[in-house]
Amino acid sequence: MADIVLDKVTKRFPDGALAVDKVSLTIADGELVILVGPSGCGKSTTLNMIAGLEDISEGELRIGGKVVNNKAPKDRDIAMVFQSYALYPHMTVRENMGFALKLAKTPKATIDEKVNEAARILDLTEHLGRKPANLSGGQRQRVAMGRAIVRNPAAFLMDEPLSNLDAKLRVQMRTEVSRLQRRLGTTTVYVTHDQTEAMTLGDRVAVMRRGQLQQVGTPQQLYDEPGNLFVAGFIGSPAMNFIAGAVEEGKVRTWLGDMPLAGHMRQALERARAGRDVIVGIRPEDFEDASLVSAGNRSSGMTFHASIDVLESMGSDVFAYFTQDVKGQAMKVAELEELARDSGRADTGSSADTLTARLDPATRVREGADVELWVDVRSIHVFDPGSGKNVALGDGSGAAGAAGAAAS
Repeated sequence: MADIVLDKVTKRFPDGALAVDKVSLTIADGELVILVGPSGCGKSTTLNMIAGLEDISEGELRIGGKVVNNKAPKDRDIAMVFQSYALYPHMTVRENMGFALKLAKTPKATIDEKVNEAARILDLTEHLGRKPANLSGGQRQRVAMGRAIVRNPAAFLMDEPLSNLDAKLRVQMRTEVSRLQRRLGTTTVYVTHDQTEAMTLGDRVAVMRRGQLQQVGTPQQLYDEPGNLFVAGFIGSPAMNFIAGAVEEGKVRTWLGDMPLAGHMRQALERARAGRDVIVGIRPEDFEDASLVSAGNRSSGMTFHASIDVLESMGSDVFAYFTQDVKGQAMKVAELEELARDSGRADTGSSADTLTARLDPATRVREGADVELWVDVRSIHVFDPGSGKNVALGDGSGAAGAAGAAAS
């Protein structure tokens, strides 16, 4: 096992296109780090540079303390698991898992020992004599992982390995991948475009956009303290809601009402010398049916009226969708428009006037009704429309600052 260090790693293609721009990231020995972001953000290119499948234009890559920029993939002591299983259809599971060791002229007894151990770990023992065509999608993916495990590499590199599975199987396989990585303790870099996968799997998550690191941190850190609008809108499901606001007399005036600013938020706004206009971010779970909020908690937020357009009951939660009463305050912020395009998600809350509230299943609100909702103002985020930075985190904790601090 070994740590992986990317020091200002850059990938520039022959036509001049910049795919990865000065990415610096340290992945500790035994750590599972997720590279997440929309299609085309540079995450797979970064993984391929670590693997040696793409040349590094600038910067330095170290694995286990050794510079490997010019080393061939076979000399980097890594194993990759791809989106496609890439299994040999004419070989049995046993033969597929042991093929790389056979090519390396490993003794048959050693191959059998390693394959049997990997099969036991992955619950594949009873399938060792089968061909891939006789396996389910999840079993095939486990065989692909077993082929990597038997090599006992310094690091695993996984490029969207669960994308070809159906939704239910993906949830099951996420648990298996996490359990397997904890058991083996192998340094792992895992690429995905699915932020739910990123949040549930990673020790740390690195959010990428346009070839640059936006922020690196634990899943909870990214959720609680997003460095900028992009991270705030990309992390979380349903995504954060964004509404226009104006700072006046220690409050943020919005169409929902006047939201008082806590002392630390006012100080952060003053330090950042933020303008009067801001963007307020509110997580769906920070809303509630006002009739279900206790008297003791009401003072922590504010109430407002909204007409419910659509209700979705999920059993454990009820999602209520309602339209912003913008009154000419529609946000024309490039950061939000780019977020909607980059994420490709309809629920970003950034490209439409619809807001999402996650309510207690005991709610009595109904579609088409004018209802009273409550929002916890202690949990709001305030962003600078110009830079996109989360004002409350200060100058050192924005997108670049968070990425640099967490990566070092």
